[in-house]
Amino acid sequence: MNTLKLIINILEYILAGYLGITVVYNLIYALAGLFTLRNRKATENRLRKIAVLIPGYKEDNVILQTAKVSLQQDYPKEMYEVIVIADSFSAGTLQKLSEMPIRVVEVAFENSTKSKALNKTMYQIPEDYDIAVILDADNLMADDFLTKINEGFNQGFRVIQGHRVAKNTDTSFAILDAISEEINNHIFRKGHRVLGLSSALIGSGMAFEYLFFKNMMADIKAIGGFDKELELKLLRDRQTIGYLENALVYDEKTQKADNFQRQRKRWLSAQFIYFSNYLGSGLKHLFLKGNIDFFDKVLQLAFLPRVLLLGVLFLCSAVSIGANLLSLPFIESNFVTSWLFWTGLFIVTGLTLLLSTPRQFFSYRTLKAISSLPRAFLLMFGSLFKLKGANKKFIHTVHGDHPEAGTTSPNK
Repeated sequence: MNTLKLIINILEYILAGYLGITVVYNLIYALAGLFTLRNRKATENRLRKIAVLIPGYKEDNVILQTAKVSLQQDYPKEMYEVIVIADSFSAGTLQKLSEMPIRVVEVAFENSTKSKALNKTMYQIPEDYDIAVILDADNLMADDFLTKINEGFNQGFRVIQGHRVAKNTDTSFAILDAISEEINNHIFRKGHRVLGLSSALIGSGMAFEYLFFKNMMADIKAIGGFDKELELKLLRDRQTIGYLENALVYDEKTQKADNFQRQRKRWLSAQFIYFSNYLGSGLKHLFLKGNIDFFDKVLQLAFLPRVLLLGVLFLCSAVSIGANLLSLPFIESNFVTSWLFWTGLFIVTGLTLLLSTPRQFFSYRTLKAISSLPRAFLLMFGSLFKLKGANKKFIHTVHGDHPEAGTTSPNK
């Protein structure tokens, strides 16, 4: 029995340390995100030529609306070009795209990825652009997005992440997805920038110095999570990633459980792969070169996603309370097994998420959507056991499969 108690206590201390660090980390940046983000002062005042790159794989449902809205920017028309990268689009969609004042680049691969599509396209189009803006096929830019991006580059940034917000909140899963994205914006983008670290990238609604991006992407071979690999390499090279809170891009949120599970499976796979690949170099750059920004990104990859974190802390709290109430003989009364400790972590995590959630989501619909959290936890937990091979093949998330998809514009 003593051996069993020792093993349980050791495992519990390890789990407590890991989860405790995760909770404190999120809390620190959530509190930082409450302060005003002050961007750099402008050092230039010029207009840059922008390539708006929109890669899409079988995105016939949404690409026409995205292309149309992309042409409605208040930025000078001659200073930007919309470039749709069409992978496996229907002939009808291609015909309609050809009638718009945009450039269409058709690509085809045995195994399609966003990085392949971007790389092939950038080697076919001219190099006379100053900025590359990357959108997903379902993204709609606010009409001043390119103007805001240009202002950010006038402040001296070479890489900028825009503020991606929900285009739809029509189902419980879409609401949860929208809130999750805003929490990420608050903690990993605004909170980090307030404390002087780089914003996290998110895969779309982001902008780069064009030739710099083209050269960086040439070494990116990722099947999933190309933005994570790109971000890690940028931070390793001490490139600061800016964040523009007022540069909005509207993104379609997942509406259905199966799409949610596919998307999270792809994200979890990328997270684990890049953590294992970069842990050693992250520690090396921290201790030998003092690169906190790079190590901070590697550390993020070690943490549980918030849905899993909430679920695990709830289970730990419930087990601890039950064990103490039942006075199980193999449970010792100490600060780790105490229900106060586990329940405290659960409550702090809940408060962290509340601090990071925009006020417009404080509604009855959100309260109703929260009832889907247990299902979301089970779907993500189940995905942990299905990650094998997830990084070997592109996992496509279907867009435009809800009634409101592709019918609204943020500019109208």
